[in-house]
Amino acid sequence: MKGSWNSTSTISITLYFLILLTFNFRDVFPAPTRHLCRPEQRDALLKFKNEFEIGKRHPYCTNGHPKTESWGNNSDCCNWEGITCNAKSGDVIELDLRCSSLHGRFHSDSSIRNLRFLTTLDLSWLSSLSLSHNQFTGTLPPNITSVSNLMELDARYNAFAGTFPSFLFTIPSLTEIDLSHNQLEGTLEFGNISSPSNLLSLDIGSNNLIGPISRSISKLVNLERLGLSHLNTQGPVDFSIFSHLKSLEDLDLSHLNTPTTIDLNNILSYFKRLGSLDLSGNHVSATNKSSVSDLPPQLIQALYLSGCGITEFPEFVRTQPLMTNLDISNNKIKGQVPNWLWRLPNLFYVNLSNNTFMGFERPTKPELSSVRNPSIEYLLGSNNSFTGKIPSFICELRFLNTLDLSDNNFNGSIPRCMGNLKSTLSDLSLRQNHLSGGLPKHIFESLRSLDVGHNQLVGKLPRSLIRFSTLEVLNVESNRINDIFPFWLSSLQKLQVLVLRSNAFHGPIHRASFPMLRIIDISNNHFNGTLPIEYFVKWSGMSSLGKNEDQSNEKYMGSGLNRGVIYYDSIVLMNRGVALELVRILKIYTAIDFSGNKFEGEIPKSIGLLKELHVLNLSNNAFTGCISSSMGNLRELESLDVSQNKLSGEIPQELGNLSYLAYMNFSHNQLSGLVPGGNQFQTQPCSSFEDNLGLFGSSLEEVCRDIHTPASHQQYETPETEEEEEEVISCIAAAIGFIPGIVFGLTIGYILVFYKPKWFMNPFGRNNCKRRSTTSH
Repeated sequence: MKGSWNSTSTISITLYFLILLTFNFRDVFPAPTRHLCRPEQRDALLKFKNEFEIGKRHPYCTNGHPKTESWGNNSDCCNWEGITCNAKSGDVIELDLRCSSLHGRFHSDSSIRNLRFLTTLDLSWLSSLSLSHNQFTGTLPPNITSVSNLMELDARYNAFAGTFPSFLFTIPSLTEIDLSHNQLEGTLEFGNISSPSNLLSLDIGSNNLIGPISRSISKLVNLERLGLSHLNTQGPVDFSIFSHLKSLEDLDLSHLNTPTTIDLNNILSYFKRLGSLDLSGNHVSATNKSSVSDLPPQLIQALYLSGCGITEFPEFVRTQPLMTNLDISNNKIKGQVPNWLWRLPNLFYVNLSNNTFMGFERPTKPELSSVRNPSIEYLLGSNNSFTGKIPSFICELRFLNTLDLSDNNFNGSIPRCMGNLKSTLSDLSLRQNHLSGGLPKHIFESLRSLDVGHNQLVGKLPRSLIRFSTLEVLNVESNRINDIFPFWLSSLQKLQVLVLRSNAFHGPIHRASFPMLRIIDISNNHFNGTLPIEYFVKWSGMSSLGKNEDQSNEKYMGSGLNRGVIYYDSIVLMNRGVALELVRILKIYTAIDFSGNKFEGEIPKSIGLLKELHVLNLSNNAFTGCISSSMGNLRELESLDVSQNKLSGEIPQELGNLSYLAYMNFSHNQLSGLVPGGNQFQTQPCSSFEDNLGLFGSSLEEVCRDIHTPASHQQYETPETEEEEEEVISCIAAAIGFIPGIVFGLTIGYILVFYKPKWFMNPFGRNNCKRRSTTSH
């Protein structure tokens, strides 16, 4: 017994000391190899690797090599070259990719964002640093000068503040600096510029910089591109300081806020290699007194003179065979557009809008032959005084992509010869003219945007529109079109804007399902009938906008960037009771306007599914029933108008929770009950609730405090004797109906609880059509 106890004790003591030794000397022995890398971080690293290409090795990286070449799918990423992980958690904390020859753009949504515990990132010796299109604030760090081999710095479109970082000019390797579209402020000082400077490109436009342009800029003799737009010079400018920059190819001096008039001929005489010149927003003299032969020989490709106060068409353009972009919009040019303009063989973009042009010179026969294959893709001539018919030579512009002749005095019908453009024409705006006849049936099958509003067009919408698979915007407002609702347009999967306002459309609008629609305006027509309860169920473009939003950086609707040119869609909508012109339509903007028709029945409860809706106008119809509480789900709603209907019951209390709801109108209905509380309701004018004799509450009293007798009192106040009589009659009626009422109530309750008829179920919101007694007031 004793020996057995000793043996057991010995084993126990031995185990105790072995465990103790293990704990005390755990750092002496190497730990067994284990995989630390987390799968999601390994995947993030592999995606990060694929975001770049391995290009030419940096000249200073004599011993370097692309470290990402060792990265594989199946191995432990903590053992990959350049990766350091936390030994305990396995999280990637350091990433050393210096001298890895990575080339490409560091996108803001890079997968490196998934490495949440990353503390160190070394991309030294990559020669370019791009921080553009982010939300960086503060100042650029002065120690950036320690990056002695930096060649390109792109920090445009951020919120960098402070004074202009002149210390950048001390980095001898820098060839490109772009700090445009930030919030830099103070006087523009260039500091000590090494001479000669290696800088080839400098853009500091669209900031808050002030003061004169320093003469030291003349030391940047190798500059090929210079951008100083929106510099508040606060006085005269001596433009001769740019005469030393003989290598300039691209010069942007737009919107300098200077009283100095720029002589276009003088500016052009300074340079022999200038290809692009932007003087928009300045006072420019572009007289044609000298003959064309006296003008300096140039190879101008792009000329922007928008808003320069010029009164004559710049004649020197005639001698520029390489001209691609010409913008002379927003000036005071009158007369006719010269016919020689269409003979420039490389002309791509022409903007003549917002002038007082009367017409187009007719090309002569030799000139007609030279116009057969012009390169023009954008022709913008809106807001002029053009008269007569749309010129037929436009039909010969075989590559025309965008044509905007809106806000003119053109008459006649839309030329059928424009069928020549059916394979190229993407955006067509002929609104605000005097065009007549019907819409052509077969000539615009490649259109993305069609706007013929405010004309005198008649007939029906051509059913051939169903073949316009690329159509995103259709606007035929304020014409004389007589047709039923074009439900067949729902087959257009890209349709986002539909405007039929102020025509002679009629009948019901059932069977409509628009998966991508964001804006619909069918107001002021003759539509009638009821809207089914599930009417808006399939309008997913307004219910889940984020899922349908494309991934481009452009936030406005338009034809997208094409060789530096963007054409934006525009529209006029009723919002907050006034006509609102959207010169550019935000891609997240949504609106429904069914006002000024003859719709009946209840407002569909499925309206509550449109969680991304901004504007809802159902006014001036014959809607009855209650306002569904499902409207409380419209979290983005800014404007609500249901006035001039026959609505009854309460205003849903849920509407008081809509924080963006800034405008509402419930007037001229039969509403009753307590008005919801909240700041939104208390800031509305009293007229938003007028002619609803049953409404009451603190919100109503707040907005109607100047009215001595509130509407709710006017309806229910009676002389004292009448109140006593009514009280007696009420008591008698209550006594008579007490017993039958109990029996009836129990019977109905039994049916609802045990049988649950279909009409008892409400998938979209509770029924608000109930009245409150006057005693609650």
